[in-house]
Amino acid sequence: MSNKQKPDVSRRIFVKTVVTGAVASSFAGSGFPAIVPASVRGENAPSKRINIGAIGTGRISRDHDMPGVWKHDDARIIAVCDVDSKRVEDAKKLVNGYYSKKTGKTYDGVTGYGDYRELLKNKDIDAVLISTPDHWHALIGIHAVEAGKDVYLQKPASLTIAEGRALSNAVHRTDRILQIGSQQRSSPQFRYAAELVRNGRVGQLKTVSVGLPGDPSGNEEPEMPIPNNLNYEMWLGSTPQAYYTEKRVHPQNDYSRPGWLRCEQFGAGMITGWGSHHIDCSHWAMDTEHTGPIEVSGWAEFPTKGLWDVHGKFRTEALYANGVKMIVSNELPNGIKFEGTEGWIFVSRGNASVTASDPVAKLKDDKALSASDPKIITSVIGPREIHLYESHDHHGNWLECVRTRKPPIAPIEVGHRSCSTCLIHHIAMKLKRKVYWDPKSESFKNDTEAIGMLSRPQRRPYIIG
Repeated sequence: MSNKQKPDVSRRIFVKTVVTGAVASSFAGSGFPAIVPASVRGENAPSKRINIGAIGTGRISRDHDMPGVWKHDDARIIAVCDVDSKRVEDAKKLVNGYYSKKTGKTYDGVTGYGDYRELLKNKDIDAVLISTPDHWHALIGIHAVEAGKDVYLQKPASLTIAEGRALSNAVHRTDRILQIGSQQRSSPQFRYAAELVRNGRVGQLKTVSVGLPGDPSGNEEPEMPIPNNLNYEMWLGSTPQAYYTEKRVHPQNDYSRPGWLRCEQFGAGMITGWGSHHIDCSHWAMDTEHTGPIEVSGWAEFPTKGLWDVHGKFRTEALYANGVKMIVSNELPNGIKFEGTEGWIFVSRGNASVTASDPVAKLKDDKALSASDPKIITSVIGPREIHLYESHDHHGNWLECVRTRKPPIAPIEVGHRSCSTCLIHHIAMKLKRKVYWDPKSESFKNDTEAIGMLSRPQRRPYIIG
């Protein structure tokens, strides 16, 4: 891979950072001169802010991505886009209302779009938030970087492994900044757990156990008239035609959890939904961010009827070239357990969840970091030991990198590799047998059936060429 994004990791980290989370945000990384949009030169003058367009204005955008950006004075959301015109108007009202309250003056500076391609033509926009359903991530991301925009992309990086490779290639070809929304990397306990593992605090790493939530199945849902405010044809995008029913898409009267998350047509379920977070952080600790497993096996229960068809209960096992075994299951505690020859570390979000409507039970133990011996997590990482990229604000890190052109904490190749690993686990679930993976060629070994699952047929005109 050319132009691999590698952060400078020579920053000292103190244990109290993990305990209190009270230190100021720090953005590590080495960069190089690049052409920067005129709007990002200087400090926070209105004419020099980073102008942002938000593509996809549903639950995750309203609750997480737009608030993550608008709190920063050096950025301004000036455009919103959604295939649901009702959501466009709601988003305009939300963003205008925030800036009106913040400035104490009536603000009406947000333009609404129904087609992201029109938003990308706006030369006043420097960067975009992409918070759409999973099946749109890669294509919009490719179009955005080709239009000269920097990108914050919600995870997972792609719907298929082939799409993810195309996206990563496009980002490196255009030399844009793309941050994957793997915000756990900006949580102190996940970074610190990775550093402890990298520096041998549990001895030689043997097993990584990843606990993910599960998703319940549902009933059959009747065909319904397509709302006048929804461009359903475009919403389906590259995926096959299917009759409209509200639970296949998103609620029309609120911003609760959308039904598409539980349809394989648009995503793989929790294996990529939460797996993109936990497997990404596992790779960080394992030093396998630019590779992947060499074999994966497993099983899963899939609904045999009803609209929602993503996996339910499951268990998969992967083997890496360094001999580490990874177990992923919905029956494990939500988080990551690193087990070595000299102890173990468990890291999680504690009692925090992404949004109130996520189907995630709170952990019985609200400690976000624990170990077989308390001394493991109170040890100090020495100045000559391995220190990882440090960020305490994922959106803020992205904005900093847009200005400086330094690599972000969750660059596209890393995000692609964690997503592709999740998808390999999903393919093993579907095939109900072991698959053998070659991380270098990004293909399965001597397995025509599995190779056929690296991509999906795409419906025109929403195709990645």
